[in-house]
Amino acid sequence: MAESFEVALTVNGTPRTARVPARRLLSDLLRHDLGLTGTHVGCEHGVCGCCTVLLDGDPVRSCLMLAVTAAGHEVTTVEGLAEPDGTPSPVQRAFRECHGLQCGFCTPGFLCTVTALLRETPRPTEDQVLEGISGNLCRCTGYQNIVKSVHRAADLLSKSGGCGGSAPRNELGGSAGSGGCGGSSPRDETAEES
Repeated sequence: MAESFEVALTVNGTPRTARVPARRLLSDLLRHDLGLTGTHVGCEHGVCGCCTVLLDGDPVRSCLMLAVTAAGHEVTTVEGLAEPDGTPSPVQRAFRECHGLQCGFCTPGFLCTVTALLRETPRPTEDQVLEGISGNLCRCTGYQNIVKSVHRAADLLSKSGGCGGSAPRNELGGSAGSGGCGGSSPRDETAEES
């Protein structure tokens, strides 16, 4: 019989435990043992980014990480990005407003990646956005609306006071601001002033 381990971790702000085989992947723990199916598994090689979650606030590929190595850590999945009352985070709101998704399979990984990107770089340049999302693949869009979504999320975050604190779930939560994703780039300061 395969050896199993008790894994205690915090998932989306809630302490959770599960007994898992030593070789259980974090993605499988989240999906199968904890029932958090928002984390998708695409390539199972860490290439596509669909399985990206936040580990202590940093993006990781959950299909490459053994569940036992997450013991004692904070994991935030796409289900934990919204406010406790279900209000979408600014990143989620921006993706919806700017049509930054089509089929939605890659979206949870993009949302987690962008959440971490904007925490580190609140007002990214076009090149920083492209580099920041380069580890996530989308087979449906042309990426233009994903890039617009990142800039829109940065705008929403700046209007709501930005990213403070250290809890990955709360620092990007809430919603503020108005506006859209079309026309001029959100990075165009003259367009923002008019």
